[in-house]
Amino acid sequence: MAPRTPMGSGRFSGGVLLLWVLLGTRLSPVVAEVEGFGQDARTSPPVTLAMFNRTEQLMEEMYTNLTQKCWDIFVEMMRNVTASELCEWKVISRPYSLLQACLEDLADHLHYGYPNALAEQYIFQSHHRYFHNCTLEHQVYFDPPEDVLLAMIIAPICLIPFLVTLVIWRSKDGKAQP
Repeated sequence: MAPRTPMGSGRFSGGVLLLWVLLGTRLSPVVAEVEGFGQDARTSPPVTLAMFNRTEQLMEEMYTNLTQKCWDIFVEMMRNVTASELCEWKVISRPYSLLQACLEDLADHLHYGYPNALAEQYIFQSHHRYFHNCTLEHQVYFDPPEDVLLAMIIAPICLIPFLVTLVIWRSKDGKAQP
């Protein structure tokens, strides 16, 4: 069995710290600049479509670059998982959840919609690369066919009025019940 590097909090903290530094240093001037335009309508420069498109392009580029770092951290964490453990949720839940949280937190921090196409691409890529051979150990239950479902719904509906009529008819009988 290959030696495993422990996935302790020290390794994760370095990655999170790196992302935090990247977010803090690169996003602050952009956010301040954008927020500064809306301070006073008389002194703010006119917002044109070109400025909006440029800001949107910068945000997309920044999100793309930062999500790549999320992916790199995920790949690094998955290197510690052996092939036999790839389908064990207890082992992969932490890296997978951290990837999802990283993608979501970056989108939230950049005021970028989540879920988005890029985040979905990374999630699908993780499934294709690491989890494509995983199968469920228990049987998956599906809804019954529509005709069976309709029969199961309509039968009690039709049976209830008949039973109510039967109870009322039997209760009107003048004979004493033993």
